Amino acid sequence: MAPPIGSRQLTVLREFRPHGLAAEEADGGGPEERPLQDYDYFLFDPSLAASPRPAPEDEAASSSRADGDHELFIRGNQIIWSTGSRVHKRYTSPNTVIMACWCRMEAIRDALLCVLQVDTLSMYNVTGEVVSIPLPYAVSSIWPLPFGLLLQKSADGGRMVSSSIPLLNARDLNRPNKEFGLNYNVSCQSHTPEAVSKSGGAIISSHLIWKHPLEEPQATYFEERSRLGMMKDFDEKTIWTSDILPLMASYHKGKFQHSVWQVDGATYQEAMDDNAMLSIPCDRSMHKFAFRKIWQGKCSQSAASKVFLATDIDGVPIICFLLHEQKTLLAVRIQVDESNGETFGDIKPHMTWNIPAFAAAPVVVTRPRARVGALPFTDILVLTPENDLLLYSGKQCLCSYSLPIEFGKGIFSNYELNSEVTDLYSNAKITSIADAVEGRVNVTCSNGLMLRCSLRKNPSSSLVSDCITAMAEGLQSSFYSHFVSLLWGDNDAASLCSSSHVDSEWIFFSYEVSKACAKYEQTSSTKSSTSSSTAWGFLINSKYHAQYCKQSSILGTSFLPMSYSTNSTGFHSFLQDEHSSDAAFYIRFMKETLDTLHALYENLKLNVLRKQDLGSLASLLCRVASSLGENSSVDYYCRDFPHNLVEFQSLASAAALKTPPCLFRWFENCLNHGCHLSNLDDIPALMCKQKGSAVSWGRKVVSFYSLLLGAERKGRNLSSGVYCEVASGSARNTEELTVLAMVGENFGRQQLDLLPIGVSLALRHALDKCRESPPDDWPAPAYVLVGREDLATAKMGSLRKENGFSNNDSSTSISVPYMLHLQPVTVPTTASDAPTSEVLNSEDTDAVYRSVEDGMEHIFTSTTQLRYGRDLRLNEVRRLLCSARPVAVQTSTNPTASDQDLQQQQLWNFAQRTTALPFGRGAFTLATTYTLLTEALVFPKIILAGRLPAQQNATVNLDLSTRSVSEFNSWAEFHNGVAAGLRLAPFQEKMLRTWIQYNRPSEPNFTHAGLLLAFGLHEHLRVLTMTDAYRYLSQEHDITTLGLLLGLAASHRGTLHPAISKMLYFHVPSRHPSSTPELELPTLLQSAAVMGIGLLYEGSAHALTMKILLGEIGRRSGGDNVLEREGYAVAAGSALGFVALGRGSDAFGFMDTFLDRLFEYIGSKEVYHEKFLNATIAADDQSGNTGQMMDGTQINVDVTAPGAVIALALIFMKAESEEIAARLSIPNTHFDLQYVRPDFVMLRVIARNIVMWSRIEPSIDWIGSQIPEPIKSGVLNMSEGAIDCDEFDAEALFQAYVNIVTGACIAIGLKYAGSRNGDAQELLYNYTVHFLNEIKQVSVRSPSILPKGLLQYVDRGTLELCLHLIVLSLSLVMAGSGHLQTFRLLRYLRGRSSAEGQVNYGLQMAVSLAVGFLFLGGGTHTFSTSNSAIAALLITLYPRLPTGPNDNRCHLQAFRHLYVIATEPRRVQTVDVDTGLPVYCPLEVTVAETEYYDETYYCEVTPCLLPERSVLKNVRVCGPRYWPQVIKLKPEDKPWWRSGDKTDPFNGGVLYIKRKVGSCSYSDDPIGCQSLLSRAMHEVCDTPSTSCGTQLNRSSLSSFRVDQLVSTFSANPSLIAFAKLCCESWKGRCNDNFQEFCSQVLYECMSKDRPALLQVYISFYTIIESMWEHLKIGHFPFFDSLFLSSLKVALAYNGALVDGRISSGGIVQSTFLESLTKRVDNIFAELPKLKASFVSYLGTGKWPDAQNDAVLLSWYLQWYSIPPPHVVASAVEKIKPRAPGGVSMLPLLRLLLPTTHLVGLMEIEKLQMSVRP
Repeated sequence: MAPPIGSRQLTVLREFRPHGLAAEEADGGGPEERPLQDYDYFLFDPSLAASPRPAPEDEAASSSRADGDHELFIRGNQIIWSTGSRVHKRYTSPNTVIMACWCRMEAIRDALLCVLQVDTLSMYNVTGEVVSIPLPYAVSSIWPLPFGLLLQKSADGGRMVSSSIPLLNARDLNRPNKEFGLNYNVSCQSHTPEAVSKSGGAIISSHLIWKHPLEEPQATYFEERSRLGMMKDFDEKTIWTSDILPLMASYHKGKFQHSVWQVDGATYQEAMDDNAMLSIPCDRSMHKFAFRKIWQGKCSQSAASKVFLATDIDGVPIICFLLHEQKTLLAVRIQVDESNGETFGDIKPHMTWNIPAFAAAPVVVTRPRARVGALPFTDILVLTPENDLLLYSGKQCLCSYSLPIEFGKGIFSNYELNSEVTDLYSNAKITSIADAVEGRVNVTCSNGLMLRCSLRKNPSSSLVSDCITAMAEGLQSSFYSHFVSLLWGDNDAASLCSSSHVDSEWIFFSYEVSKACAKYEQTSSTKSSTSSSTAWGFLINSKYHAQYCKQSSILGTSFLPMSYSTNSTGFHSFLQDEHSSDAAFYIRFMKETLDTLHALYENLKLNVLRKQDLGSLASLLCRVASSLGENSSVDYYCRDFPHNLVEFQSLASAAALKTPPCLFRWFENCLNHGCHLSNLDDIPALMCKQKGSAVSWGRKVVSFYSLLLGAERKGRNLSSGVYCEVASGSARNTEELTVLAMVGENFGRQQLDLLPIGVSLALRHALDKCRESPPDDWPAPAYVLVGREDLATAKMGSLRKENGFSNNDSSTSISVPYMLHLQPVTVPTTASDAPTSEVLNSEDTDAVYRSVEDGMEHIFTSTTQLRYGRDLRLNEVRRLLCSARPVAVQTSTNPTASDQDLQQQQLWNFAQRTTALPFGRGAFTLATTYTLLTEALVFPKIILAGRLPAQQNATVNLDLSTRSVSEFNSWAEFHNGVAAGLRLAPFQEKMLRTWIQYNRPSEPNFTHAGLLLAFGLHEHLRVLTMTDAYRYLSQEHDITTLGLLLGLAASHRGTLHPAISKMLYFHVPSRHPSSTPELELPTLLQSAAVMGIGLLYEGSAHALTMKILLGEIGRRSGGDNVLEREGYAVAAGSALGFVALGRGSDAFGFMDTFLDRLFEYIGSKEVYHEKFLNATIAADDQSGNTGQMMDGTQINVDVTAPGAVIALALIFMKAESEEIAARLSIPNTHFDLQYVRPDFVMLRVIARNIVMWSRIEPSIDWIGSQIPEPIKSGVLNMSEGAIDCDEFDAEALFQAYVNIVTGACIAIGLKYAGSRNGDAQELLYNYTVHFLNEIKQVSVRSPSILPKGLLQYVDRGTLELCLHLIVLSLSLVMAGSGHLQTFRLLRYLRGRSSAEGQVNYGLQMAVSLAVGFLFLGGGTHTFSTSNSAIAALLITLYPRLPTGPNDNRCHLQAFRHLYVIATEPRRVQTVDVDTGLPVYCPLEVTVAETEYYDETYYCEVTPCLLPERSVLKNVRVCGPRYWPQVIKLKPEDKPWWRSGDKTDPFNGGVLYIKRKVGSCSYSDDPIGCQSLLSRAMHEVCDTPSTSCGTQLNRSSLSSFRVDQLVSTFSANPSLIAFAKLCCESWKGRCNDNFQEFCSQVLYECMSKDRPALLQVYISFYTIIESMWEHLKIGHFPFFDSLFLSSLKVALAYNGALVDGRISSGGIVQSTFLESLTKRVDNIFAELPKLKASFVSYLGTGKWPDAQNDAVLLSWYLQWYSIPPPHVVASAVEKIKPRAPGGVSMLPLLRLLLPTTHLVGLMEIEKLQMSVRP
């Protein structure tokens, strides 16, 4: 017979009524308006909707309150979410709600409330955001899975539903994925392979899985014999899923069978079967979900009315089916695969059992804090058909529950009811149970009353919970079952437990264990001598039984047939009854209990917050050990907690029993002798088990020590017997391996602070050693752990790009609150530091125009302030480039009529400048701001008016009517649009096409045309579709078309995009078939189209395109404007150069004839293949409708030469071809000079040098070498007046001379673009000044490098052109640097009036561009020298400048913006990771070896520009103030990393660094005078201790300085708080020693940047000091001796440092630890009573009667490691025969008791000497 089970009472919390009803009533409207039963509700645990989901350990720790249930109430289309009696949120859905559930999806942190309606699925975020997804098929139910949502389609789910929402037609359903994220195939052609692959079979499949709200649902498959088939069985109805384990239960109504499936998400290639041939990219779409059936059973004619997940008594999950017809609960035990914990094996028939049940619910009662993986430990509450309420754990029935007897009185105390009614209720029976959450359940009584009841009293004791968990993991299953039945079956204990005492649960647990002890003592004392000779006794003691027990713990213990197992307690109780009377069972049960609880005891010793629990557990263990006669164990616990002696007075000497395991002793041994020589018996056996959570804390610490001290690893297992998870990453030594293990075990600084201080020292040492230079491949939490948040932030930067949100969870969890720095509310790297008004105020005294938007407001950021904040150069740039305000016109106070003409002339000159300003502004603001996609783009105005300061700022407008200038402003507006578009940085996500269209004006205009070009240069136009492009083209606005063609080509550079190619060729009329009617296309458009072709085909060397473009160079423009034909030829030549960029050395097949044609265009004399050439020309003449550029038979070289030269330069770029360079000859005789235009000579020089790239040098000699000798000597003689100028054309000579020099300067500018090369800068600056001196004497003097008197022979225009081209080249070299000398020069050039120089539009454009280049992107960008960059820069700098704003004759003005292609964001700024603010920091940049120089390094201060990727080798954070950091790179010829690139080591130009404590930032302390930390600290703290009074005065004066000083040097909150505490405490404290100690410790921790050691020093100091003080008084602050064990481990750490077992460099001063040792020794030496107590203890085993003496003795025994009396006695017995009288026993005692301290051994010897006769 089974023993009677215990009976307990339910705790009635309240009468239950859905709160949603109350909420509805509160809203108004009586119940008559609503039918009674049309609502539904469910209760859930708050953690289900927590956001983000709490970690299992956090969830366990914060067990919800007594009534912490949340309720979801659904009626019609309303959902009310309430907590307790408060409405939390309301949701209203468009249609009636069919079903609602909580679900979590991958990559979304928040829980989602999924609501199913007729044809829509709505997902509500907890913050209220909603995603509504139209369902194109009928869905009958939705179910949550751990990684998404399972959709069950209804039986007719294959058909499409007609949408009930009138606005949702088929077009909306098929909207593109980009905007809505869903792309349903609405047409019914789902049988085509394309459709199937697109929708992933979602139309056919009966079950779908939804992984993300913005993705398509995926079809599901079932796995059968390792093959996959699609789930198409609509009869397989899902009846339950788990949101914790990937399990689903279903019922097949045709087969009458229940099934349990495991959901696998794996990548199955063969799943595609027929469609495997389709080229589907293997991304997430290939991630198939397969259902694998792990159990099926025919047990009912209808589906189970309820299915839920519970856990068996050993923690294995079980699925319970409540079968209403049979009134049984079928439990199916899931077999977890041991090798891989995530998969479930097939379930065998013997793993199911039945329990008679009318209703059932999962509850958390027996182990409320325990978890099995992510699963809470869940019991089963069953209502039997006889109306009994039983609690089961697995198969075992634990107790029954009933309503309390006083229930009738208690629940209705608030109501006035008569006595009959109360009696009626008190006899009520329970008829059903529902809505279980945690340990609470709704109970319905026979009279219809529904009550919310709790099955246990809260709060639950964490110690009891830990003990039960340890016993569940440590005891054999039969012992644990016996223990659980004892615990729950005892009615006395139940009544004890129901008391409201705070420790009632622990008292109840101790009571049960004590009862077991008493029972054991009783059985062992009354044990008859024959009991073990019975057959049963023999069997119990046999090996077979031991083996059986092992098996039964694995397989479950029932071998009885299924029919018998309805009474599940039968077999267990049968065993127990037989065992109970048997001592052998009890002795093993008690011994295992002792071992298990001792393991927990050792585990709790390592947590300083569990001291109280530890004391309680020690008392209980003493009781168990003494009942077992384990005297050494009793002695062990008494040493730790001497107050246990009250119960156990005498400890008589006993036989040598084993000493219990002790982790502190193991740590000491490890540190003293290494891991290999430590005694493994000191590690409790439970810690070595594979999957235990009860003692995982201790296991982790043991594993860290093992790794640190050299244990071997075999997979996860260590040679010390424990296992350990190690995070991925490289480890070069044991310290780094230990750090990775701490990360792998999620053991952060917070956990480190919980360890006893001595134990934590070795681990802190490991962290400290890894701090300086941790490996590059560590995970972010590892960097946080070692205190390198800078590296962690950089590491997480790439993750952030991947996930799209900031993920600080990992770093926060591994750090501690007092180490996390307070971040500023906003990080001002993008916001303006100085208010705009102040900036404008500083630059312009006039207040009227202060608030004008000039397109540069955003340029003042914290980074630019750091870089240029020391002067006002940025304000000056902004002033120079501002076109939005009227210009000041200087006039006399009393104007006359002639003054007005003068004003108009001045305004006209200023207008030339103003219209050129957008060029520079575009470069200056390049990629410096982001726009909100909800706002339209603002364009700054171009104001051509002037203001008259002399006449109170009266405005005067420019009168254009007098000048024959059509559309003077148009092109300026175009460039203004480009500038406005260029300031938008490339978006992290793609720019939305809707936003581009949103900015489209109703009428086409020049500004929007420029905007399109700018977007194209930033590659934003990739988002436009072809229809969008045609919509623009259909407007027939030439300039918009031009901007679009160039923009699209630039966006798709090098892609050979066919549709765009067609569009571009359409705008080249010469390519139209002859039958096509002639199209009148402006030459401008044709030029843009031709250049677009070049960009689109860049670098492809596409033969047909090259032939076409070659022909276009020599072709006459089809438009009316013949003047622009040179511009067209240049565009065609540039395009040809782009197509074959740098491919000249590849020598394609038609190279020779191709070159001949090009040289023919140049006007070169040498033609090698004349016959072929003439034939080609003739063929070309016949084919087209336009003719060749011929004058008679001669090619018009004036038109074709520039294009052909540029083409040659780009094709043979960097080819180093002597042949091509020779053919691009520079005229070297006076005769030749007559036949080559001087400006063409300049082009030839540039082209030659681009070909012979490596020979360009930034020296005067090199420039001299470019000039042919006749020209050089001729010019020299002429300038000195040695030759008469009549002999030859002096002008031609000088023109050639200046053009050659300028060409060479441009070549230097291109070669050293963006390099900030000092030699190049100096050389170009000198040439600029000399040209300037020739035009007008300036004060700047530099060595003479040009002949004097150029102006006599060279016209002013040429000189001005050359001057400005050299200035542009100079700005290329210094791009992005903001170089002051260059800037002053540019400012001077811009400010020249027309009297000082020819101020025309082209020259102003050059100055504007140069200013923009110098401050490119506000100093964030610079130029590259890749092939395409040089090509783009050459086209931008094309040396023919326009004469006016509308001049496009020689070069299309839009091409001047192509420099954007050459820019790279190479700026890097350092951000202090603690404050989030940009700071100065020195960087050491190493540049790889090249042919010009060896590998070298130089220093820069951030923010700075880095060199190109092709030479950048590594970047190191240097200087003493910041922690070092090295970024190693491999030099490669690739462009700089783009914005948002995951591989970018500079994280978008931001380098996170961490300041060392004890130093200020460079902006606060530029020269380091404040960082003399030691002197400053001593000034504050080192006060002469003359008398207490003066001390106080001094401290009150200096106290305010200490915390200020600390906060200056450290951002660490713990140090600052400690400094403040010291200030407060010093005011009222006269303890000089403590004050001095605190100041020294503060200095130590600050100077070495180890804030965590504050607690180490202070704790050790205060413990030892208070130990001494209280000994004098006789009052003890603590009654345990654990602090001494901790101190001994600290001393062992010190010893390990000295012996070299741990790498040198201790983190705590060894003298401090040694002084503590000395102090403790002195204390023991001064205690007179101690000797007597010690002698008595060793002699008789008795402890002193007085508690204080007992405490002192325990300290003494711990400190000197003296073994128990019986061990000492046996050692002495062994020594006595070998040590004759008078000889010291010390050496032999040392051998036998190796761990005992020498002082202890000497005391033992003294005692023995005194005893000897």
